[in-house]
Amino acid sequence: MSRPVLIDFYATWCGPCKMQTPYIEEVGKRLGDAVEIKKLDVDQHMDLAGKYQIQVVPTLIIEKDGAVVHKLEGVTDAGRLMELLKPLI
Repeated sequence: MSRPVLIDFYATWCGPCKMQTPYIEEVGKRLGDAVEIKKLDVDQHMDLAGKYQIQVVPTLIIEKDGAVVHKLEGVTDAGRLMELLKPLI
């Protein structure tokens, strides 16, 4: 069984993206190896930002078995991320 993947699309110049980071770190600490977390700078990974149709940063993508399960635009707190990720573990 594969683990879910949380992808954080951000930009270095984005204020809300800096607010998102502690929430991502908290989820990582709470779920450990049960979830894979990736951070992608949209300015350095324009191909992937295009593939996932990223219009806003931060945008979080949650994937399971290679399919997008959730797409969250704007800052999302750790509690909401936990609610979405736990059923996928």
